[in-house]
Amino acid sequence: MRELFPMKQVNGFIFSLLLTVIALSVYFLDMSFAMGLTILIVTAFIQAGVQLIVFMHAGESEDKGTIYTSIYYGALIALLTVFGSLLAMVWGYM
Repeated sequence: MRELFPMKQVNGFIFSLLLTVIALSVYFLDMSFAMGLTILIVTAFIQAGVQLIVFMHAGESEDKGTIYTSIYYGALIALLTVFGSLLAMVWGYM
């Protein structure tokens, strides 16, 4: 019966709840902007990783290398788009 219980998913759910509580503490503890933003960004990336690995089973198939490469490529494109937009619109380089 123990092998039928989804312990990995339960642990992932509890970890997700813990990360959510940490993110909510930024609001309730009235932290500085820089500290709060740092905590929110770190918890958001960890939360995304937990969701991908635990709940979407990203690493459980034979082509996990392809899946992780696609995730890294998508993250790179997203970061380039965000920082390229900031570079052009906010910082005035164009």
